[in-house]
Amino acid sequence: MDKWQIAFETFFDASRSLLYKKGEVIIRPGDVPQGVYLLRKGFVRFYSISKDGEELTLLIFRPGDFFPVRFAITDQEITYYYQSMTPVEVKRATTAGFREFLKQNPEVLLTITGSILIRLRTVYERMEYLVYGSAYEKVASILYVFSKEYGEKDGDEVTIAVPLTHRDIASVIGMTRETVSVEMGRLFEKGLIGHKGKLITIVNPQRLRQESLLKSEE
Repeated sequence: MDKWQIAFETFFDASRSLLYKKGEVIIRPGDVPQGVYLLRKGFVRFYSISKDGEELTLLIFRPGDFFPVRFAITDQEITYYYQSMTPVEVKRATTAGFREFLKQNPEVLLTITGSILIRLRTVYERMEYLVYGSAYEKVASILYVFSKEYGEKDGDEVTIAVPLTHRDIASVIGMTRETVSVEMGRLFEKGLIGHKGKLITIVNPQRLRQESLLKSEE
């Protein structure tokens, strides 16, 4: 573990532990967060809801991530939802304490900033999926991206550690659940994906990439 990670973990170790059940909204638009949350266990969905009630998932936080990032650093108003996708355990530090910690540890702030920029790349890629390609290519693309970001390799297969439903996938790429189900069925029939309990497995990552919008990427 790097020096900055040790400092980060040590800071949050002294903070309050909180548990959330699957499906609980941790923060909602208009809330003033009671602090900064470090995710210890589980996954948290970061999403918006349109005026028509349609949900768009922007990011999925995994263990080691913290939120709400923008509020923690800039104090800007919360305009999105943070909801547990699984049972979740977090450490919550005070916002003032977190900001003081960053001031005292500029190398941590630099590393966090770099990590945020890397995560933003996923959001930019997803924006492209909403514009280009067929429904089939969009589903193949997001599954491949998730296999890289949340995947656990077992031989040639990769299991996406996040328990994604067809509805979850639909909310990530702006499609209907019914359409996602159809395209997932096609991928399953081709032997590209499978299931391990409630988790999606990528049976052949390279073939899945060839079916996606990322086929020409180096």
